[in-house]
Amino acid sequence: MTDAADGVQAFCLRILECGELSVKLEPPRASDGDRATAPPIVIDWPARSKGLELAGGSNPLPRPGALSEPKARAECLARFAHHELMAVELFAWALLRWPTMPSAMRAGFVGVLAQEQVHCSLYLERLADHGHVLSDFTLSDYFWKHTPAIAASPNGPAAFLCAMGLTLEQANLDFTLVYRDGFREAGDERSAEVCQLIHDEEIDHVRLAAHWLRELAPDVPTDVERYRSAVPFPLSAARAKGRRFDRASRRKAGLSDEFIEYVRTARSSQEQPEQLKR
Repeated sequence: MTDAADGVQAFCLRILECGELSVKLEPPRASDGDRATAPPIVIDWPARSKGLELAGGSNPLPRPGALSEPKARAECLARFAHHELMAVELFAWALLRWPTMPSAMRAGFVGVLAQEQVHCSLYLERLADHGHVLSDFTLSDYFWKHTPAIAASPNGPAAFLCAMGLTLEQANLDFTLVYRDGFREAGDERSAEVCQLIHDEEIDHVRLAAHWLRELAPDVPTDVERYRSAVPFPLSAARAKGRRFDRASRRKAGLSDEFIEYVRTARSSQEQPEQLKR
């Protein structure tokens, strides 16, 4: 594992170059202050220990109504924990790839990364209470499959903000509430509480993405135009939501009414690359 970098860079390298789950979930230390001046570091794929390897697909996520079955609850908890683990890795990936981002933006990324570590741990605790560990399940590479398009985008960090914060995390504003209710109806109140906590903190993550996208593209007049110009295909507004659309949390995140409506009404036809639609 590389040990030539200091601060946040070393923290991110530990996450991506070590395959052990315990290391990936170690929070930033006081000594991990941000002194990033080094050239970008490009890591194509995270190291994973045996049992945690990324796979090309996964089983369908159990419906909320199926959570009366302990196996279905465990499958959901494992899937959600792994989503949070991939988010940890991807924020580390972004911090290494764009070391010249504004210092306040980098600090925000480190803060989100640390929260994603906590979220993953909370889901893993619930998974353990159901008698399972993460390696019992197939772990999809879905988040990581989008990194080549993000990396190839001329929009740089703006593409990452659109992909992670304004698509994947925005969608989680809906999914956390749907599965909160599913766990609650199944009598699993603790898992419902975890979903609620993560939902509340996800609002801040979406807010951070919206704020920095505006900062990076101040000459673009609307949130919709900023998003459309920077979101990397095949991600799109159609993937930034669940079936039960929660407008209130998006308003709390500071998204404009125009952008909220754009996402609410988005259809799969919008997933075509912009150049094909012109």
